[in-house]
Amino acid sequence: MYLVRSGAVDGIEKLIHDLGENPIELIESLGLRQSQFRNPNTYIAYNRVAELMELCARRCHAPFFGLLLAQRQNSNVLGDLPVLVSRESTVGEALNAANQYLYLHASGVRLEPQPHGDSIRLSLVINLTSSQGIHQLMQLSVAQMAIFVADLINTDQFSFILHFMQPEPDDLSQLQKLNFQHIKFNQPFNGLQLPKIKLEGRNHQDQAALNKHFVEYLHHLQNRYPDNLENQIKDVIGRLLPSGDCSVEQVAATLNMHPRTLQTKLKQLGTSYREILQATRQDVAEQHLRYNSVNITDLALQLGYSEVAVFSRHFKRWLGKSPREWQKAEREKRSAAIGNE
Repeated sequence: MYLVRSGAVDGIEKLIHDLGENPIELIESLGLRQSQFRNPNTYIAYNRVAELMELCARRCHAPFFGLLLAQRQNSNVLGDLPVLVSRESTVGEALNAANQYLYLHASGVRLEPQPHGDSIRLSLVINLTSSQGIHQLMQLSVAQMAIFVADLINTDQFSFILHFMQPEPDDLSQLQKLNFQHIKFNQPFNGLQLPKIKLEGRNHQDQAALNKHFVEYLHHLQNRYPDNLENQIKDVIGRLLPSGDCSVEQVAATLNMHPRTLQTKLKQLGTSYREILQATRQDVAEQHLRYNSVNITDLALQLGYSEVAVFSRHFKRWLGKSPREWQKAEREKRSAAIGNE
């Protein structure tokens, strides 16, 4: 089963509402819950998200629903990717790193650079089938890629030409509502095209860009979890874990606090940074193991462990079983539950 972070569709409820429909009704009609979209690091079945996007496009009479959603977003919707590529020197190296870590945002997705004369086609491939199609999901994903690449090369995301394999929609009246004005349909690939020379340029997702990114992220945390420091910390930890720098100092800096102030506040709440770190790691581990979305080696790295053996030892201390034993038990539990239905 392929999964995607719910953060990928950040803002979808407001867009549905603004287009005159009931977001809760649409979400629940597909067996999803509104609560699944509250934490951006909650993973949702990718095909359900594709179905939701197509349903929204039909019900809202919005053939460019995916693009409308993307233009309300920024690179924060991609979770850890901006942080993980920030140390790469060139745009090409940053794109290679992004491709390596894409599974943290969505499984079953890859970026395929394809030479095309003096240009490079950045083709986005989503290994997903849906009875409702994936046109809207592809619109969203290609536009998000434009936002990400624009940050790397320090340009306007709306200046890119977006290429889509989907046929041109019959109703083009909503094109005037789009900030993405350069769109081509019936193309041989889904993605963007860049001059090859751009890949050799400096990666602009540097410290200054990251500082701006974290300022925006801080506002996002304060709005999403007002007066809930513990949930803010869990969110930050979930984002920083794959980078390998998830110290209390880094988390405090993200929250614009001194580490001692953060630890004092946590003590007053009856918890500690170590306890929240362990709980977050356990939550992420359980989620991935339950859905078998990544292998155990990659999961250990995602959780900030340099060795799989250390992760396995910690996991067994948390839940009394090794990761593989726990995963097998969960699989048997689900099979038994299905058999009893």
